[in-house]
Amino acid sequence: MSIGHTLLGLLESGPRHGYDLKRAFDEKFGHDKPLHYGQVYSTMSRLLKNGLVEVDGIEAGDGPERKRYAITEAGVTDVQRWLATPEKPEPYLQSTLYTKVVLALLTHRDAADILDTQRSEHLRMMRILTDRKRKGDLADQLICDHALFHLEADLRWLELTSARLGRLAKEVLPA
Repeated sequence: MSIGHTLLGLLESGPRHGYDLKRAFDEKFGHDKPLHYGQVYSTMSRLLKNGLVEVDGIEAGDGPERKRYAITEAGVTDVQRWLATPEKPEPYLQSTLYTKVVLALLTHRDAADILDTQRSEHLRMMRILTDRKRKGDLADQLICDHALFHLEADLRWLELTSARLGRLAKEVLPA
């Protein structure tokens, strides 16, 4: 996720302080990984430097001055371009899990145990996400569905790899 583009998109509804941007981001997108304040302000500084936002006002308070940011026309154009650009699908052609299975075979460890342990971990995470989905709002349900679909695909790969482990061992082990 592009945090800069997300903050720009949030600014399209009107000027906001950094604190408000963080809160809006966390409410809409940061369920599992809220932003740190430092990340918000460093991103806003970069966006300001690049002409994608401007300072709309500065308020004095008990602490440091509070800047209110507004998106510029260049920022709106940048968000539009980002939204219109499709994300590159990530095929995970060289996954860590595949590497672990092959290394287990090469080092004469039990690759089936690695696959079983991973399957258990995937199922544990799926139970957590399913419970969260039941209790969540529509946004949380969609986020959980996305993760669950990926975990289901991983489980299919784990089953297929388990079924082909003998063949894989013959291919990767020296004769």
